[in-house]
Amino acid sequence: MVFKRRDKRPNLVVVRNFLWPRSGWKRAYQYVKLRLHRLPDPPHRIARGVFAGVFTSFTPFFGLHFFVAMFIAKMMRGNILAALLATFFGNPLTFPFIAASSLKLGQYILSLLGRDASSDGQAHDVGVGVTLWHNFLAIFTEQDANWSFLWDFYNSVFLPYLVGGLIPGLISGVVCYYMTVPVIDLYQKRRKGRLMQKFEELRAKKAAKAAEDAAVAAAQKAEKARAKWEDARDAAEMAAEESARVQEEMAQKAADLPERGE
Repeated sequence: MVFKRRDKRPNLVVVRNFLWPRSGWKRAYQYVKLRLHRLPDPPHRIARGVFAGVFTSFTPFFGLHFFVAMFIAKMMRGNILAALLATFFGNPLTFPFIAASSLKLGQYILSLLGRDASSDGQAHDVGVGVTLWHNFLAIFTEQDANWSFLWDFYNSVFLPYLVGGLIPGLISGVVCYYMTVPVIDLYQKRRKGRLMQKFEELRAKKAAKAAEDAAVAAAQKAEKARAKWEDARDAAEMAAEESARVQEEMAQKAADLPERGE
Protein backbone atom coordinates (compact mmCIF):
# COMPACT_ATOMS: atom_id res chain seq x y z
CA MET A 1 0.00 0.00 0.00
CA VAL A 2 1.11 3.55 -0.70
CA PHE A 3 0.41 4.98 2.76
CA LYS A 4 1.31 1.91 4.79
CA ARG A 5 3.99 2.32 7.44
CA ARG A 6 7.32 0.71 6.61
CA ASP A 7 8.09 -0.07 10.23
CA LYS A 8 5.19 -1.53 12.16
CA ARG A 9 4.84 0.03 15.60
CA PRO A 10 4.58 -2.26 18.64
CA ASN A 11 1.24 -2.35 20.41
CA LEU A 12 2.67 -0.65 23.49
CA VAL A 13 3.87 2.25 21.34
CA VAL A 14 0.42 2.56 19.76
CA VAL A 15 -1.25 2.67 23.18
CA ARG A 16 1.34 5.13 24.50
CA ASN A 17 0.90 7.46 21.52
CA PHE A 18 -2.87 7.29 21.98
CA LEU A 19 -2.65 8.25 25.64
CA TRP A 20 0.19 10.72 25.12
CA PRO A 21 0.86 11.91 21.53
CA ARG A 22 4.45 12.16 20.37
CA SER A 23 4.15 15.94 20.06
CA GLY A 24 2.41 16.20 23.44
CA TRP A 25 -1.09 17.30 24.39
CA LYS A 26 0.06 20.91 24.51
CA ARG A 27 0.85 20.90 20.80
CA ALA A 28 -2.45 19.14 20.07
CA TYR A 29 -4.28 21.79 22.10
CA GLN A 30 -2.46 24.57 20.22
CA TYR A 31 -3.38 22.97 16.90
CA VAL A 32 -7.08 22.74 17.83
CA LYS A 33 -7.03 26.34 19.13
CA LEU A 34 -5.40 27.60 15.94
CA ARG A 35 -7.90 25.75 13.77
CA LEU A 36 -10.78 27.23 15.79
CA HIS A 37 -9.34 30.74 15.48
CA ARG A 38 -9.00 30.48 11.71
CA LEU A 39 -12.52 29.27 11.00
CA PRO A 40 -14.28 31.74 8.66
CA ASP A 41 -17.69 31.74 10.40
CA PRO A 42 -18.89 34.46 12.80
CA PRO A 43 -17.86 34.00 16.45
CA HIS A 44 -21.32 32.99 17.68
CA ARG A 45 -21.60 30.18 15.12
CA ILE A 46 -18.16 28.87 16.02
CA ALA A 47 -19.09 29.07 19.71
CA ARG A 48 -22.25 27.05 19.04
CA GLY A 49 -20.12 24.37 17.42
CA VAL A 50 -17.79 24.40 20.43
CA PHE A 51 -20.80 24.02 22.73
CA ALA A 52 -22.00 21.02 20.69
CA GLY A 53 -18.59 19.33 20.78
CA VAL A 54 -17.98 19.90 24.49
CA PHE A 55 -21.49 18.78 25.43
CA THR A 56 -21.10 15.64 23.32
CA SER A 57 -17.94 14.74 25.25
CA PHE A 58 -20.12 14.14 28.32
CA THR A 59 -22.38 11.63 26.57
CA PRO A 60 -21.78 7.86 26.66
CA PHE A 61 -21.95 7.51 22.87
CA PHE A 62 -18.31 6.50 22.53
CA GLY A 63 -17.28 6.04 18.92
CA LEU A 64 -20.18 8.22 17.78
CA HIS A 65 -19.12 11.55 19.29
CA PHE A 66 -18.30 13.03 15.88
CA PHE A 67 -21.76 12.19 14.51
CA VAL A 68 -23.58 13.36 17.64
CA ALA A 69 -21.61 16.63 17.66
CA MET A 70 -22.33 17.17 13.95
CA PHE A 71 -26.04 16.57 14.53
CA ILE A 72 -26.24 18.96 17.50
CA ALA A 73 -24.22 21.62 15.66
CA LYS A 74 -26.50 21.24 12.62
CA MET A 75 -29.59 21.65 14.79
CA MET A 76 -28.09 24.74 16.48
CA ARG A 77 -26.81 26.18 13.17
CA GLY A 78 -23.30 26.09 14.53
CA ASN A 79 -19.99 25.45 12.83
CA ILE A 80 -19.65 21.71 12.24
CA LEU A 81 -15.85 21.74 12.04
CA ALA A 82 -15.72 23.59 15.36
CA ALA A 83 -17.98 20.90 16.85
CA LEU A 84 -15.69 18.14 15.60
CA LEU A 85 -12.61 19.87 17.00
CA ALA A 86 -14.33 20.56 20.32
CA THR A 87 -14.99 16.85 20.86
CA PHE A 88 -11.29 16.64 21.76
CA PHE A 89 -12.40 18.16 25.06
CA GLY A 90 -12.94 14.52 25.88
CA ASN A 91 -9.56 12.80 25.71
CA PRO A 92 -7.70 10.11 27.67
CA LEU A 93 -6.71 12.74 30.24
CA THR A 94 -10.24 14.07 30.88
CA PHE A 95 -12.43 11.02 30.26
CA PRO A 96 -11.74 9.42 33.66
CA PHE A 97 -13.00 12.55 35.43
CA ILE A 98 -15.93 12.97 32.99
CA ALA A 99 -17.01 9.34 33.34
CA ALA A 100 -16.67 9.22 37.12
CA SER A 101 -18.54 12.49 37.71
CA SER A 102 -21.28 11.65 35.20
CA LEU A 103 -21.85 8.17 36.63
CA LYS A 104 -21.99 9.34 40.23
CA LEU A 105 -24.24 12.27 39.44
CA GLY A 106 -26.51 10.11 37.27
CA GLN A 107 -26.85 7.47 39.98
CA TYR A 108 -27.69 10.17 42.50
CA ILE A 109 -30.32 11.79 40.23
CA LEU A 110 -31.91 8.42 39.42
CA SER A 111 -32.01 7.52 43.11
CA LEU A 112 -33.84 10.79 43.82
CA LEU A 113 -36.35 9.83 41.12
CA GLY A 114 -36.90 6.49 42.82
CA ARG A 115 -35.07 4.40 40.22
CA ASP A 116 -32.49 1.86 41.31
CA ALA A 117 -29.30 2.31 39.28
CA SER A 118 -27.36 -0.45 41.04
CA SER A 119 -25.98 -3.44 39.14
CA ASP A 120 -26.28 -7.17 39.84
CA GLY A 121 -22.59 -7.50 39.06
CA GLN A 122 -22.80 -9.27 35.71
CA ALA A 123 -21.85 -6.30 33.56
CA HIS A 124 -18.90 -5.45 35.79
CA ASP A 125 -17.64 -8.96 36.63
CA VAL A 126 -17.90 -10.58 33.21
CA GLY A 127 -17.31 -7.47 31.13
CA VAL A 128 -19.36 -6.13 28.27
CA GLY A 129 -16.73 -6.79 25.62
CA VAL A 130 -16.17 -10.40 26.71
CA THR A 131 -19.90 -11.10 26.80
CA LEU A 132 -20.43 -9.58 23.36
CA TRP A 133 -17.63 -11.73 21.97
CA HIS A 134 -19.14 -14.82 23.60
CA ASN A 135 -22.53 -14.05 22.05
CA PHE A 136 -20.93 -13.49 18.66
CA LEU A 137 -19.23 -16.90 18.82
CA ALA A 138 -22.52 -18.46 19.87
CA ILE A 139 -23.89 -17.72 16.40
CA PHE A 140 -21.46 -20.25 14.91
CA THR A 141 -21.49 -22.78 17.78
CA GLU A 142 -24.04 -24.63 19.86
CA GLN A 143 -23.57 -22.27 22.83
CA ASP A 144 -26.47 -20.13 24.01
CA ALA A 145 -26.27 -16.36 23.66
CA ASN A 146 -27.18 -14.36 26.72
CA TRP A 147 -28.27 -10.79 26.11
CA SER A 148 -29.67 -10.09 29.55
CA PHE A 149 -26.49 -8.26 30.52
CA LEU A 150 -27.42 -5.45 28.13
CA TRP A 151 -30.35 -4.44 30.32
CA ASP A 152 -28.13 -4.51 33.38
CA PHE A 153 -25.47 -2.50 31.55
CA TYR A 154 -28.13 -0.01 30.43
CA ASN A 155 -29.47 0.46 33.96
CA SER A 156 -26.15 0.49 35.79
CA VAL A 157 -23.84 2.32 33.37
CA PHE A 158 -25.39 3.77 30.22
CA LEU A 159 -28.47 5.45 31.67
CA PRO A 160 -26.70 6.96 34.74
CA TYR A 161 -23.88 8.16 32.48
CA LEU A 162 -26.39 9.70 30.04
CA VAL A 163 -28.46 11.39 32.76
CA GLY A 164 -25.49 12.47 34.85
CA GLY A 165 -23.62 13.87 31.85
CA LEU A 166 -26.40 16.31 30.94
CA ILE A 167 -25.78 18.81 33.75
CA PRO A 168 -21.95 18.99 33.64
CA GLY A 169 -22.13 18.82 29.84
CA LEU A 170 -24.50 21.78 29.69
CA ILE A 171 -22.46 23.75 32.23
CA SER A 172 -19.16 23.06 30.46
CA GLY A 173 -20.69 23.76 27.06
CA VAL A 174 -22.17 27.10 28.18
CA VAL A 175 -18.90 28.12 29.84
CA CYS A 176 -16.92 27.24 26.70
CA TYR A 177 -19.50 29.07 24.57
CA TYR A 178 -19.17 32.34 26.49
CA MET A 179 -15.39 31.95 26.60
CA THR A 180 -15.17 31.26 22.86
CA VAL A 181 -17.24 34.20 21.60
CA PRO A 182 -14.99 37.06 22.84
CA VAL A 183 -11.79 35.13 22.13
CA ILE A 184 -12.77 34.34 18.52
CA ASP A 185 -14.15 37.87 18.04
CA LEU A 186 -10.92 39.45 19.30
CA TYR A 187 -8.76 37.10 17.24
CA GLN A 188 -10.77 37.73 14.06
CA LYS A 189 -10.59 41.49 14.56
CA ARG A 190 -6.84 41.36 15.16
CA ARG A 191 -6.37 39.06 12.19
CA LYS A 192 -8.51 41.35 10.04
CA GLY A 193 -6.41 44.31 11.21
CA ARG A 194 -3.20 42.45 10.37
CA LEU A 195 -4.57 41.50 6.96
CA MET A 196 -5.62 45.10 6.31
CA GLN A 197 -2.19 46.30 7.37
CA LYS A 198 -0.53 43.79 5.07
CA PHE A 199 -2.91 44.85 2.29
CA GLU A 200 -2.02 48.51 2.84
CA GLU A 201 1.68 47.62 2.86
CA LEU A 202 1.30 45.65 -0.36
CA ARG A 203 -0.67 48.50 -1.93
CA ALA A 204 1.97 51.01 -0.81
CA LYS A 205 4.72 48.78 -2.21
CA LYS A 206 2.76 48.44 -5.44
CA ALA A 207 2.30 52.22 -5.66
CA ALA A 208 6.00 52.78 -4.92
CA LYS A 209 6.93 50.19 -7.53
CA ALA A 210 4.61 51.85 -10.05
CA ALA A 211 6.11 55.28 -9.25
CA GLU A 212 9.60 53.85 -9.58
CA ASP A 213 8.71 52.22 -12.88
CA ALA A 214 7.18 55.49 -14.08
CA ALA A 215 10.30 57.39 -13.04
CA VAL A 216 12.51 54.86 -14.80
CA ALA A 217 10.34 55.06 -17.91
CA ALA A 218 10.44 58.87 -17.80
CA ALA A 219 14.21 58.80 -17.36
CA GLN A 220 14.53 56.42 -20.29
CA LYS A 221 12.34 58.67 -22.43
CA ALA A 222 14.38 61.70 -21.39
CA GLU A 223 17.57 59.84 -22.21
CA LYS A 224 16.20 58.89 -25.61
CA ALA A 225 15.09 62.51 -26.22
CA ARG A 226 18.51 63.78 -25.17
CA ALA A 227 20.17 61.24 -27.45
CA LYS A 228 17.93 62.35 -30.33
CA TRP A 229 18.67 66.00 -29.56
CA GLU A 230 22.41 65.32 -29.54
CA ASP A 231 22.08 63.43 -32.81
CA ALA A 232 20.14 66.35 -34.29
CA ARG A 233 22.74 68.82 -32.95
CA ASP A 234 25.59 66.78 -34.39
CA ALA A 235 23.74 66.56 -37.71
CA ALA A 236 23.16 70.34 -37.69
CA GLU A 237 26.83 70.97 -36.89
CA MET A 238 27.90 68.63 -39.65
CA ALA A 239 25.48 70.34 -42.06
CA ALA A 240 26.79 73.76 -41.03
CA GLU A 241 30.37 72.65 -41.50
CA GLU A 242 29.52 71.14 -44.85
CA SER A 243 27.71 74.33 -45.87
CA ALA A 244 30.67 76.46 -44.77
CA ARG A 245 33.05 74.23 -46.68
CA VAL A 246 30.93 74.46 -49.81
CA GLN A 247 30.69 78.23 -49.51
CA GLU A 248 34.42 78.45 -48.99
CA GLU A 249 35.03 76.33 -52.08
CA MET A 250 32.62 78.46 -54.11
CA ALA A 251 34.28 81.65 -52.89
CA GLN A 252 37.67 80.21 -53.79
CA LYS A 253 36.47 79.31 -57.25
CA ALA A 254 34.92 82.75 -57.69
CA ALA A 255 38.24 84.33 -56.71
CA ASP A 256 40.12 82.15 -59.18
CA LEU A 257 37.94 83.13 -62.17
CA PRO A 258 39.28 86.78 -62.68
CA GLU A 259 42.83 85.56 -62.42
CA ARG A 260 42.24 83.11 -65.22
CA GLY A 261 40.55 85.81 -67.31
CA GLU A 262 43.57 88.09 -67.14
